[in-house]
Order: sequence, then C-alpha cells, then structure tokens
Amino acid sequence: MASTNSNLQAKILQLRTSFVKQLPKRLAEIEASIQQADSCAEYDERIMGDLFRAFHSLKGASSSFGFDGLADGAGMGEQLAQGLMNTKGVLNSSKSQMFNELLEQLRLEQEELEQMDLSVERPYRTSSFEMSQTNNNWQEQGAPLIYVCDDESEQVAHLDYQLSCFGYKIRRFTDVESFETSVLKQAPDAVVMDVHFPQSSIAGTETLRRVNEALGRQLPAIVLSGQDCFAGRLSAFRAGCRSYFTKPARPLELAAALDDLLKNKLVEPLRILIVDDEPDVAQYHSLILEDAGMLVEQVHEPSLVLDVLRNFSPDLILVDVYMPQCTGQELAGIIRMVPEYLGMPIIYLSSETDREKQFSAMRVGVEGFITKPVVPSELVSSVALRAERMRALRRLMTRDSLTGLFNHGTTKDVIDNVVGQIGRTKENLVMVMLDLDYFKKVNDKHGHLAGDQVLVALSRVLKHRLRGTDVIGRYGGEEFAILLRKISIEQAYELIDTLREDFSKIVFSTGTEQFTCTFSAGLSSYAHYSTVEELFAAADKALYQAKMDGRNRVNVDYKS
Repeated sequence: MASTNSNLQAKILQLRTSFVKQLPKRLAEIEASIQQADSCAEYDERIMGDLFRAFHSLKGASSSFGFDGLADGAGMGEQLAQGLMNTKGVLNSSKSQMFNELLEQLRLEQEELEQMDLSVERPYRTSSFEMSQTNNNWQEQGAPLIYVCDDESEQVAHLDYQLSCFGYKIRRFTDVESFETSVLKQAPDAVVMDVHFPQSSIAGTETLRRVNEALGRQLPAIVLSGQDCFAGRLSAFRAGCRSYFTKPARPLELAAALDDLLKNKLVEPLRILIVDDEPDVAQYHSLILEDAGMLVEQVHEPSLVLDVLRNFSPDLILVDVYMPQCTGQELAGIIRMVPEYLGMPIIYLSSETDREKQFSAMRVGVEGFITKPVVPSELVSSVALRAERMRALRRLMTRDSLTGLFNHGTTKDVIDNVVGQIGRTKENLVMVMLDLDYFKKVNDKHGHLAGDQVLVALSRVLKHRLRGTDVIGRYGGEEFAILLRKISIEQAYELIDTLREDFSKIVFSTGTEQFTCTFSAGLSSYAHYSTVEELFAAADKALYQAKMDGRNRVNVDYKS
C-alpha cells in the first residue's frame, strides 16, 4: 500500500504542477472576459456567462488541488459574476475596479504558487486513507494459483485434477516444510491446507500462522481435516481460516468455497465515467477512483457522452455542473432522454455550494451532489455505494439467479449489440450452443438439487475458463449460449472440446452416490452469415447433429 500511495502522490504532483503552469493562461482569459464585459453598454449574457464559468472552474480546480487562497479568490469572482447575472447588470466603474483588484490578487497567488514546493500535501492527505485494490477478472490476470498441502498424496492428486477443471492453477505439497518455503518465494492466491501431518511436529494451522506472519498479511485459506471436532475448528479459526472441510472433501464444494475466498478477483471493477471540461481536475478525480480499483473513463466534451456511454457502459456518471456550451443539468436531461439510461446513476461533482441551485439541478433525475473539493475517501465511498447499488439492480434484471450467467433475454440482447458493433470491423466471432446430455435423467435419478449442482458447475467452468470479453448466457433449462470473440473456428473447436473433456471428469456427489455428466455443443462462424438469427440457427443445428451423433461431442456447422 505504501508503494501505491507513493505512486498516486507522484501523479497528483504532476497534475498540481501542470495546473500551476496553466495559471497565466487562465488568468489571461479571465482578464479578456472582464475587458469584454467592461466594454459592453448593455448586459451580454454570453460574456457574463463565460466570466462566471471561468471563475467557477478556477475555484473548483484550485480547491481540488489544495490551493485554498486561489480558490477563495476565484470564489469571490464567481459571486461577483453571479450577482451581475442575477440582476442582468453591466460593469460600472466600481464593479470593474473590484474585478481588476481581484485579478491582481489572483496573480499574486499565482506567483506564490510558482515559488512553492508543490509536493507539500493538502490538509486532507490522499495517502491517509486505505482503499482496497481489486484486480481485473481471472481471465485477464491468469488462473488463480492455489497451493494444496496434504500428506495424503492420493487426496492431493484428486483435488488437483478436479479443481484444475474449474480453471484453478494447482501446486501440490505433501509436507509443510516445502510448502512454507514455496509460499515465501511466491505467495499463492489461496491455500487448501490439511491440519495434521504425522511426519512433522508442526500442525497445518501453525504453518499458516507462521507464513501469514512472515508475509505480513492473511492468506485466504481453507482447512482440511480428517476429524470433525471443536478443537480442530477452533485452531483453524485462530489461524484466520473461515472454511473448514472434513475429508473426503467434495471438489465442487471446495471450488465454491474458493470462489467465495477470491470473490474480489471475480468481480469486475466498477466502471465510472467522469464528464468535466477541466482535464486536470478530471484526471485528479480519476486517479483517486482508479487507486480504489475502479475503471475510469474521462470525457471533456459533453457532445461525446452518448457515444462513450454506448462503448464504455459505466455503472455511474460523475458530471460537472458548469461547462461551456452545455451545463451538467442539460447533459443529465439529454442522457435521461435515452430509455436505456433512465436508471443510470448520475452524480454532480461541482464547487457549487448554493443549496437551492443544487436541488434545482437535481430535478432532472440526478442521484446526488458532491461538492468540490472532495475528501478522497468520501468520493470513493459515495461513488462505490451508488455504483454497486446500480450493478446489483442491473444484475437482478439481467442474470440467471442460479448460475449468475446472463439470462435468455439479456444473452440475445448482448450478442445483438456485440455483433452490431463488430460487424464493421470483421472481427472473428464464433457462436456456441451448448446443451447438457441426458439432463432429465440426472434430475429423475438424483433429484433437482443434484441437477442444480451440475448447472452451477458448468457455469463455473465457463466463467473461469473463458475470457472476460466472451458472452456467456443460460439460454434455457440446460442449454447455454456463448459468443467467442477474436477467435477462429478451429481455435474455438479446440477450446470447447477441451472444456467438454474436462467437464466430463468432474465428479458429483449425492449422499453415497457419485456420478458424472457431459455436454454436447454446436459451433458456427459469423463470417458465413449475415444476421444474428442465422448465426444462432446454424449453431443450434450443429448442436442437434452432435446429439444425433451420440452426444458428448462438439460439432461444427458445415459452412464453417
């Protein structure tokens, strides 16, 4: 974390330095606006609006970078301009003198800043708050590395194979000494550790405590034990473990527990769009949110927002209130005109402190108002709270409740959108229709809970083994639809056939019974079809042929 904060501070220092370098140009523009207003015999709404926005923008940027004196002076100019706008008044000699004296004070502040050590931190330190780091999804970061340590070699080999089918990278150990040495050389993402090692005087939980102390952090860990006893569970809890399995452990349940332990790695970072005509201020807020693990896109020209919305698909939009050509309120109203963005959270981020104006600006359906300068921790928590709520609501509407994959309607919509965007670039797309074999027999013989196990296991394999850019959906009861991107039909066949073979070796348990399950798949290439409907139909036909040919196989559409 210290290194992360150091990097963040270095980037912020660059922005502060850049802002100070641009001050002469900003103040020259303010001076030009004052002179224009001074030369007008009648009130000119455009000129006075430009002057107001220039002061307002300078106030917001100055306060964001911790230059309080400059911000106070710009705030006074903003109030003077606002008063003239309210009365539609012209600059008389008295008002003109006030503006020019204020401009002179701002130039003195500029000179002082040019001599200042800009690395001096603000009153609220950006390095004083802790923000969790979230990695990208597993497909982009590589398979999670799991250390399995158990002196029963057969048990370790079995877990190794089964967990590998779900997309984990497994390293096996049968003694605590080699395990401890390896952890200190390369820490894993999680640990599956036996409690008792007859050949060692050190218990598994004691080893975990030692490596955690050496690393200075808690490794996510699952404990295995041959005994279901209170003492063993207490020892595991004291070692920081929150999952405890008695042998023989079921790989499917272990995989679910590992998912819970590593859920931060599974969750895609929150996506935030910042709309601000001040690039340095937008970059400053971006750095804060990115340091908290969010993905941030910036837009400095409001007319580009709708295009960016379609391509970036944010969870929340931060909008400045005062921008040239288009105010934040007008932009929020434009966004709300698009039906698919009616529920998109929008938050104003502005130095406007007038409560009446804030409430007025929110009438177009805006979620809230954050006043500049923002305390970084408050910005992160406010954005995260609203964005996560939006994501949760979106998930309820678009995801299958059992598997977590896209539901039928969303799958079709997402594939339609992807094909529509990609059609112009000629990107290779492969459609996969996948169906579990004899699934009704699984439900009839082992019960619907066992059938749910199979569906969840297959969805887990697909999510962990495919890429984040691929589209995966539960299309029907036991049918799944997948759109693979940037891949040839030959590569897609090899990939899906490997998944088919691995899935067929996953062992499911119901009481004393064990069973396996298989799937069949049909593939089609978008290169040979002109519509999404034709692509679906071709893959579905290939799937039907795979079923007719005996199931547990992958069949490619004849055109492909």
